[in-house]
Amino acid sequence: MTIQEAQQRVDQWIKIYGVRYFNELTNMAILSEEVGEVARIIARRYGEQSSKPSDEGKDLGDELADVLWVVMCLANQTGVDLDAALERNFAKKTARDANRHKQNNKLKNLELKTKN
Repeated sequence: MTIQEAQQRVDQWIKIYGVRYFNELTNMAILSEEVGEVARIIARRYGEQSSKPSDEGKDLGDELADVLWVVMCLANQTGVDLDAALERNFAKKTARDANRHKQNNKLKNLELKTKN
């Protein structure tokens, strides 16, 4: 599925099951909440924070999909074509960062440390 198809599916779902979009400010708050849920999983699974019984069974993929869902809602209600925006973003990053990361000694040093 393309991003554009996903945006259309989200829009159809909202129209069929969701009654209407939450307003943009509500969706921004929901996005923050969903990102927090992703952060909680990452901090406990890959970071130094210990898990709690309530963390068991949390699905990182599902939480990341929740983030995408709300981003697509915001894009739909503000008229943003995420396919086109992502293409422009790739072009911007490539033009700006074509050599920047390759020349970053901090990244090179970390790569050397992980190989040893």
